[in-house]
Amino acid sequence: MTNKEVFELIDRFERGSIRSLRLSMGGVTLEMSKDGAMGAAPAAVAAAPVGEAKAQNAPALAADACEKVTAPLAGVFYEASAPGAEPYVRVGDRVKAGDTLCLMEAMKMISEVPAPCDCIITHIYKENGALCGYGEALLGYKPC
Repeated sequence: MTNKEVFELIDRFERGSIRSLRLSMGGVTLEMSKDGAMGAAPAAVAAAPVGEAKAQNAPALAADACEKVTAPLAGVFYEASAPGAEPYVRVGDRVKAGDTLCLMEAMKMISEVPAPCDCIITHIYKENGALCGYGEALLGYKPC
């Protein structure tokens, strides 16, 4: 099963009415629950503080006036490829569709989060190393 298929499955599960799901394929088991019955990991992610936009010296639009890039999975948000490295993007940066905006780590797997379109970054909602739940806003952008 590809990452895209897993993300689509998670998205459909979140929008659907079933409360729990267990899927085993090729020696890998995926368990999802909307009531937290699958263990402590979902509760820990859900309890993570939701940060405000990082203070930066670039002008920004009101948070509700921009579109948002959301977390494709529950995990840890990273703004750069390594500690001490320059962030992929800053508020005010112009990026092209498909450019890497940030990284998400879940269970020692790193996933790049691409820009959905040519756009200007207007907000960065998460601090580097912050826990994020599936679907939480990571960055705000204005298409260009």
